[in-house]
Amino acid sequence: MSIIYWIFFGLIAGAIASFIMPGVKGGILGLIVLGIIGAVVGGYLGQMFFGVGVTGFDLKSFIVAVVGSLLVLIVSGLLFRK
Repeated sequence: MSIIYWIFFGLIAGAIASFIMPGVKGGILGLIVLGIIGAVVGGYLGQMFFGVGVTGFDLKSFIVAVVGSLLVLIVSGLLFRK
């Protein structure tokens, strides 16, 4: 995938994760970063445990990216709470 697709994919995945679990700061750039990191984390963990990763712009990859984004939100919330 080109970088533009990853940014768009990250934006959508980050926005959905933020909708499910509000609290993302940083605006649209924060959502893109959250989604891209979530896609990487979700793809890695999904491939390691279930044999499913982020392989392209499809529904399976999208679900993995959203779940990864939620995991990133949970971990960052635990690390940076006041």
